[in-house]
Amino acid sequence: MQARNHHIDALRGVAILCVLLLHFALAYGLKNSPLSALPDWLLKAAYQGNYGVTMFFVISGYLITATSLRRWGDLARIDLAAFYAYRVARLLPALLLALSLIVLLGVLDVPFFANSDGGKDLPASYFVIAIASVLTFWHNVLMQSAGYFNYCLNVYWSLSVEEMFYLLLPLSCRLLRRRQAIMLLCGAAIVAGPVYRSLHADNEIYYMYGYLACFDAIAIGCLTALLTQHWQPGPRAGKLLRRAAGLALAAVYVRGIGGHEVFGFCAIALASAAFIAGATAVPAARDGRPGPLQWLGRHSYELYLFHIIVLAGMRNVIDKAGLGYAERLPWLALFLAATALAAALVARYVSEPANAALRRRWRHGCAGTRRRQPWRGALKK
Repeated sequence: MQARNHHIDALRGVAILCVLLLHFALAYGLKNSPLSALPDWLLKAAYQGNYGVTMFFVISGYLITATSLRRWGDLARIDLAAFYAYRVARLLPALLLALSLIVLLGVLDVPFFANSDGGKDLPASYFVIAIASVLTFWHNVLMQSAGYFNYCLNVYWSLSVEEMFYLLLPLSCRLLRRRQAIMLLCGAAIVAGPVYRSLHADNEIYYMYGYLACFDAIAIGCLTALLTQHWQPGPRAGKLLRRAAGLALAAVYVRGIGGHEVFGFCAIALASAAFIAGATAVPAARDGRPGPLQWLGRHSYELYLFHIIVLAGMRNVIDKAGLGYAERLPWLALFLAATALAAALVARYVSEPANAALRRRWRHGCAGTRRRQPWRGALKK
């Protein structure tokens, strides 16, 4: 079993919790509830969950790079077939289940599952294009032309951004070969991000969801992995770095980046990267019961895929106008509990067994190929 870093899991848990609170707040609001007693600045922070996605990008960039370095020793030696096979095994089973549920309910014209957002009434056949865009990592591009059109599917724009980067990263590493060239490529992405956002600051679908609008955060995560491969802070310095980065992250998050969209996402990304660098001072743990945030982090992918399905179902039971003052907080608790339950069930009975089975099948196939063609193994030696 691969060791996990509890601090990185906790950061990922915070990120997914920000996303869950954002989508609930957009669907039902928070002010007409007991939460209205909280300071106004804290309530506003609930609507800034898109920054949680930026945190996710940094974490993903770090983890995919660190895992590749651990597995192959050098990014230039990435086994392309193995890399993509592992990504498919981890992502596809749960994603296919989520898409199947959305399409089934959408074809039945169930509200919030059909292609009817923003006053649109697209035909059911449009699901074919939408599903293809999710599976081939250009759903964010489709949204740039179609706008917001499907309440559930639109959330998966970030998966398209992330996986497009990972489609290109191994190819770039194999072509560029040299570590310095790979770092320059990441640097180019970091420079391109603010430039792109400055050119599209008047359209949130472009400046928030475009590839270049987000690649800088992933690239910052990649560079963090390259840095910490050869340098980690000591325990005391790591603790101080985590605390300072955590405070900076909280300050930027609560303050918001209104009027600072060009570099605001950079600030979130850099603070997240600093926290991760500080987390490397703590050895990864193989055992121990995870806390609530670590549990959320470990199941963040399933939470991401299925929380919007749970929320869409709840919106079909009670809409915003029908939810009373005293009911809003219990409804939020029910949403979080139901989402956690769905994620736990999907992880246990779909994601984890399918991931393990597909990886075993891949390794068995590779072993069979080497036995039939022993010269391949000789060449590798």
